[in-house]
Parts: sequence; C-alpha cells; structure tokens
Amino acid sequence: MVDRGLVAITIVTYNSGGFIRQCLSYALAQDYERCEVIVIDNASQDGTAGILREFQDRIRVVYNRDNVGFASGQNQAIALSNAEWVLTLNPDVRLNPDFVSALVSAGEADSSAGSVCGKLLAMSADFEIPAKPVFDSTGIFFTPNQRHFDRGSQQADEGQYDQFEHVFGATGAACLYRREMIEDISIDGEFFDADFFAYREDADVAWRAQLLGWQCLYAPSAVAYHVRSVLPTHREAVSAIVNMHSVKNRWLMRIKNMTANLYRRHCFSVTWRDFLVLGGCLLRERSSLRAFALIWKARHRTWRKRLQIMGRRRATDHDINRWFSYRPVSYPVPEVAARAGAGEKTVNR
Repeated sequence: MVDRGLVAITIVTYNSGGFIRQCLSYALAQDYERCEVIVIDNASQDGTAGILREFQDRIRVVYNRDNVGFASGQNQAIALSNAEWVLTLNPDVRLNPDFVSALVSAGEADSSAGSVCGKLLAMSADFEIPAKPVFDSTGIFFTPNQRHFDRGSQQADEGQYDQFEHVFGATGAACLYRREMIEDISIDGEFFDADFFAYREDADVAWRAQLLGWQCLYAPSAVAYHVRSVLPTHREAVSAIVNMHSVKNRWLMRIKNMTANLYRRHCFSVTWRDFLVLGGCLLRERSSLRAFALIWKARHRTWRKRLQIMGRRRATDHDINRWFSYRPVSYPVPEVAARAGAGEKTVNR
C-alpha cells in the first residue's frame, strides 16, 4: 500500500566519497517532515561505505557486491519503499532546505504531472554556492536529431526560467517522481531500464512517460545545486565507459520509443546524426564500438519493451512531435503556481 505524503530520497553511490557526506547532510535537513533516505552503494572502493556508516541511524543503506549501474541501483532503492513520491538524487547535489516541500506542493497542485523538477544551478566540487547563479538544468528538451539537453545549461540565471511550466522531462540528478506514474510506466518491474546501466536513462523515462500520457512539471520555487561532470560538448573529459553507454543508449531509447511517423518527420536530421556518431566511433572513439555489440545482444529484450510501450501508448504523434525542437520547448501552467501558493518570483538561496 502506498504511504501517502511520504517522500523517499533515493541515492546511488559509486566511489562518491568526495560528495556523499555533504549531500546527505543537506538531504536530511529538509523542512519536509516525512522523508526517508535510501542509499544503494555499488561496491565503492574509495571510502564511501565508511562515510555512509556515519549516517546509519538516519538512513537505509544497501551495499551491493558489484557495480550494477545507476539504473538498476535506483530501481533497487525504489522497490525498498512504498512512498507516494520518490526523489532520485545524485550524490553531487546540494538541496535547499525547502526543495522537497516545494516539489511536493507543486506536484500535488498538478495531477497530470508524473514528475516534478526544480531549478538546478551549477556549483563547484567544494559544494559552495557561487556568487552569480548559473543554470545546470531546468528540465530537459529533445532536438529533432534525437539529442537531449538540459534547458538553460551554463546560462546565467536572469529570471528567464522563473515560471511554472510543463517540460519534456527532467534530469535524474534531482527529480521527484509520483509513485502512481512509476507503477504505470514500469516495464517488467523496471522503472529505469537496466540495459542502459547509466546515462540517458532519465531521458528514456521522460519519453516513455510522455507516450503514456504523463506530464513533467518544472517548479522554479524548488532550488538545488549540482556539480556537473558530464557535458555534451566535453566528451573527451568523460570516461570511456560512460561515452560507450551514451552511444548504446541513444539507439536503445529510439528502438523503444520512436514511432515510424516521428522518424519520417525527422529522418534527415536523425540519420545524419547517426552517421556522425558512427563515424566518431570508427575514427576517434573506438572504445565506444562495443556499444553496437551490446545493442545487438539486447535487441530481443528491447523490442519486447517497445511492444509493451506502444501497446499502451496514450499520446498521439502530434503530442510527441510538439516537443522536438532545436530550441527548448515548454508550456506555461500558471494555475499550478497559484494552487501551489508559489506564484512569486523565485529567490535563489
């Protein structure tokens, strides 16, 4: 039975010793009274386990023997709770004290929202708030060539994202998911696709949620800070394994979620990008070629997931296509701001 009003903050750690102590301190300092914190540690070797033991009387921890990935780790944490709301949280995120309460208030005011994201601002690895706020993410958007980006990433916060809006989806670094939606869109008991392992699994969830008729609400009254280590323009600074999963998951996400009509609309852009990715793997990033073997290995399983998604699809191609643009797309929902009692301009703290 779902525990109404309860929020489960779910964190997956893997060699997260540089961040997790501070992350947990801010998560446990939320002004929302009904929170539980669940941490899945993926066989960290850097002292993370010792830090987690410092919090053992206030959080629930599961220590995995192997690194099962972010997607499986989050699924594991979600299954351990019956909370009405689940806040997936990266270890490198600092929450403002009212972050959870602001998200829940917004979510309760918009029954169409299966997920709610706040204003994520960038911060340095020392967890200090910068003097001038710069966006990390205000939700994600998709381009016609099937790339997804964080709205506002690396832009100065000058009030341009201070309105409640429906966006395509949210980064899994800090997103509140409604249990009803989690159960509705899960496939074979998986909310995040375990075949993704890590990277793009949040975009896949966002696309699947849109297909099944759920909205994502952006609530600017909820403010947090994120140490961003992966940027689309800095692939050379990212580990080879993450880049490989990025390539693999680009195709897995398409196989599951893209309709023939949507592909026809954007076939030139999609195909051109595919050639660029394939060429990059062949000429510069040969370590990512393994992605194609993994796609082939998972082909039957991925196709079965597609059949389940398309068999239950509620959104039309027009509904989905309106989100695909080279500029961020959003749709204002001012009535939600009024119902949530947060219509005033967001103040960054």
